[in-house]
Amino acid sequence: MAVYSYIIRTIEPVLQQAVREFPVVVLTGPRQSGKTTLLKHLFGNHYRYVSLEPPDIRTAAVSDPRSFLSLNPAPAIFDEVQYAPELTAYIKEIVDTHRERSGQYILTGSQNLMVLEGVTESLAGRTAVLHLMPLSQHEASGRPQVRPPWETSAPEPPVTQVSYPRMWQNFLRGSFPELVAHPDRDVALWYAGYVQTYLERDVRTLRQVGDLTQFQSFLRALVARNGQLLNMMELARDLGLAVNTVKAWISILQATLQIVLLRPYYVNVGKRLVKTPKVYFTDTGILCYLAGLRSPRHAAEGPMGGFILETAVLGELVKDFMHWGKDPSIYFWRTAGGLEVDFVVEHEGRLIPIEVKLSATPKRAMADGIVAFQKDYADRVAPGYVVHPGELQLPLGPNITALPLGCF
Repeated sequence: MAVYSYIIRTIEPVLQQAVREFPVVVLTGPRQSGKTTLLKHLFGNHYRYVSLEPPDIRTAAVSDPRSFLSLNPAPAIFDEVQYAPELTAYIKEIVDTHRERSGQYILTGSQNLMVLEGVTESLAGRTAVLHLMPLSQHEASGRPQVRPPWETSAPEPPVTQVSYPRMWQNFLRGSFPELVAHPDRDVALWYAGYVQTYLERDVRTLRQVGDLTQFQSFLRALVARNGQLLNMMELARDLGLAVNTVKAWISILQATLQIVLLRPYYVNVGKRLVKTPKVYFTDTGILCYLAGLRSPRHAAEGPMGGFILETAVLGELVKDFMHWGKDPSIYFWRTAGGLEVDFVVEHEGRLIPIEVKLSATPKRAMADGIVAFQKDYADRVAPGYVVHPGELQLPLGPNITALPLGCF
């Protein structure tokens, strides 16, 4: 039987620092993003580990929380704490008795909304909240501490140049640790199980969704809108659903970190700007699976090719922020006249415009949106980037560089 080594995560030093400084640390993230593996690796020798997912453990925690905490004293890791949110009030009692002690409890959850509601109500001021997403490109390649190009003097070259077909194969596989660590695992079978489990557990826990078939139709309709402006009224009309139902289901996907609603960046610069958000799935593997894409060629050459590449880039941006312990400051920019920048990253008061292009041959015209953005925000804009799937790194104009995805 093959032995797979542990994959070092970018968030490790941030998590260790939080444990040294706060009585309680909360780690949220999508299911199967590696939370349990990470915590056992870093703290397994010193912390008691308890999963609250098994019904008997959950019942014990909810029915008699004081006895449960007495039997599982600090330091302890309580996994999937959303199954026993009442526990946080009793953890507060213990923490307040020993407020000077850091690292007493580490709580995890895959349902961001429920976990954070309990923390806000019971553990405000006593907790550091961190988020673990699936593997970033740098983590998967064994370079977890590499920073984005705007934080370094020169972009880090990729460890190895990934071929175009291989890159699309990677998009189909996605970035969940289990699929990265086990390259022989059947992707379609794994995602079928993941989506079904996700539907059964998270959807029914967060909202009483009676018709899961209808929710699956909603998921696929959202996939067709990935990377595009999200009109919830139009989506509700197309599916024959109430707008409030669509809003509730969108909130479920956000709470479980399955999608990102990207807000537009705008200030009053005398232009009519689009103010509707765009929707993106956070993992290319789930996106491709729900879209019915099984072949790298069909993914690359089909109508979703550009949006899949955008999803991959946005996923790297989101992971970079979250795994360094920061809230993502990522937007898009679009004028009513059609000028557009795919992503605008706000970093230390500066705006970094990023365009994503499907062509592996960078051309100056690809940077037109960035040029327009630079003119409108000249006092705040930083050098911009055109990210593409090829191998060339070259200037496309003043303060604009074409970068291969592998460098990004």
